[in-house]
Amino acid sequence: MQQRKIGTSDLQVAPLVFGGNVFGWTADERTSFSILDAFVEHGLNFIDTADVYSAWVDGHQGGESETIIGKWFKQSGKREKIVLATKVGMLSTRAGLSAANIQAAVDDSLRRLQTDYIDVYFSHLDDEKTQFDETLGAYQKLIKAGKVRVIGASNYSGARLQAAMAIAKDEDLPAYQIVQPEYNLYDRAGYENDIEPVVTANGLAVVTYFSLASGFLSGKYRSKEDTTNAARGSRVEKYLNPRGFRIIDALVDVAKRNHTTPAAVALAWVIARPGVTAPIASATSVEQLESLAAATRLTLSAEDLKTLDVASAPAK
Repeated sequence: MQQRKIGTSDLQVAPLVFGGNVFGWTADERTSFSILDAFVEHGLNFIDTADVYSAWVDGHQGGESETIIGKWFKQSGKREKIVLATKVGMLSTRAGLSAANIQAAVDDSLRRLQTDYIDVYFSHLDDEKTQFDETLGAYQKLIKAGKVRVIGASNYSGARLQAAMAIAKDEDLPAYQIVQPEYNLYDRAGYENDIEPVVTANGLAVVTYFSLASGFLSGKYRSKEDTTNAARGSRVEKYLNPRGFRIIDALVDVAKRNHTTPAAVALAWVIARPGVTAPIASATSVEQLESLAAATRLTLSAEDLKTLDVASAPAK
């Protein structure tokens, strides 16, 4: 399978990232292990999680996803087959990007993950109360200690991302090599207008979250009633409008032409975008994973891409 490089690092990843937010939430431990095994069998190797997953669930405190992944590493012996990303800064008990918090949080994550290093460590949320040099200096110590290989930024504006890159260069500190923005066929403008120019100027890798718009781009939601009892139903309602349905119609049309699913087409569109390394997508069963993996084998034609681009063009 085609491999893509993360920034200037030597990390090579397949063009699809598994979103580990489902582990311990909508996928129990046994199901999660099956999904992870199937993920590797498909030749995929990049898993994304965070210390805050899944603190939003009643009775959870965060770290549930990391814990399941750690148990799978121990049981399967497949740690070396995985490029592992996790994040710091959003968990309420480990909030922010101060040096002290980063040091405590990384040790918590390493313990749960049952590993001694993290391939990609993301700043999960911009922390304007902490100076960039303090945050990047903390990461520098982790890199020197062998606990972290590469750092990334999630949920940063273009201006703040560029400012962090400038501080890294001026003060000889580690620079972000990869960014994680919200980006999909529906949510295009924020990334394309604000973040993409910074990505291009700095040669950064990009892994996109909400790549299927919380499942909307799978085509299974056609009305508010369809969102009832869905785990992410409340997030889908904002897409139930004429533009959203126009995008779904285009996805269905392209999927029929390619004998595949709308979800695979939506992910293949992101994979084909200039500068994008890989979309992040989640599955709660091996069967769902099969549909996601199909996106890595799908090459959209110029006609397909035009159909999708026209249907999803952001309002001006």
